[in-house]
Amino acid sequence: GNCCTPSSSTVPAPPSAHGLPDRPVGRIDVEGTVNFRDLGGYRTFSGARVAAGLVYRAEALNHLTDAGLATFAGLGVQRVVDLRTPLEVAQDGPDRLPADLAVTRRPIGDTGMYAAVTAAIGSKDPARQQAVLGAGRGEEIMRTLYRSFVTDPESRAAFGGTLRELADAPSRPMVFHCTSGKDRTGWLGYLLLRSLGVPEATARRDFLLSNQYRAAADARTREGLKAGGYMRDPDLLIPVHEVRPAYLDAALDQVRRSYGSVDRYLRVGLGLDGGTRARLWRGLLTR
Repeated sequence: GNCCTPSSSTVPAPPSAHGLPDRPVGRIDVEGTVNFRDLGGYRTFSGARVAAGLVYRAEALNHLTDAGLATFAGLGVQRVVDLRTPLEVAQDGPDRLPADLAVTRRPIGDTGMYAAVTAAIGSKDPARQQAVLGAGRGEEIMRTLYRSFVTDPESRAAFGGTLRELADAPSRPMVFHCTSGKDRTGWLGYLLLRSLGVPEATARRDFLLSNQYRAAADARTREGLKAGGYMRDPDLLIPVHEVRPAYLDAALDQVRRSYGSVDRYLRVGLGLDGGTRARLWRGLLTR
């Protein structure tokens, strides 16, 4: 595994709003992943802490090694939610999981990003790649994707359904994931933390950690595409490989335009009524 990547738990977290430090559990070394994390350890406004061992966020689990599978089995996960589209599952492969574990598929469309980027790479045509990703278009693709998390009814149903499923049986550990574990998964993780009363700055910091955990793997991907003759300028992919404050801000701007507030988006857009949120708090927060 990545013995040399510090997990976030080695970095002293800044004190949160009421002076008690966050102690995020952070990344778990599940071999075959780079962005598998326990969302536990963050402090809420009330001074409670998100419980460890109940909610995990990850990238696709199709590359788990035997060792990774054993580590995963040891976590006691009972529910896996796969947010990938059928195209992604078909191209990259289904999750590799313990035999008794069923996957709930809740596809969240990526506004055609995966298909467009994959086709541009496959063309080996620098001009076409520039046309799709150059001159700020990569960032624009990402901002459009994040706005769709708010405006697209199927996306809202998938985000809301996952949060409601979590609330209905919070003691049954769940992992939710997409392909890279950063955009769809990142927004869902951010929303879960916000709905539990974790301060915005903390939830944002968790969202941005994907850059730290994914950096080496994504750089290797870009090097491979250049070496394999697929891309003359693989750095065109950096905006698509990263998470950026501007992407989260695009989603939050759309939340304000469409719903007025994150609270109302959770309630009206995602169907999280007061009772559901109370069940999330009771099940996932610890003193």
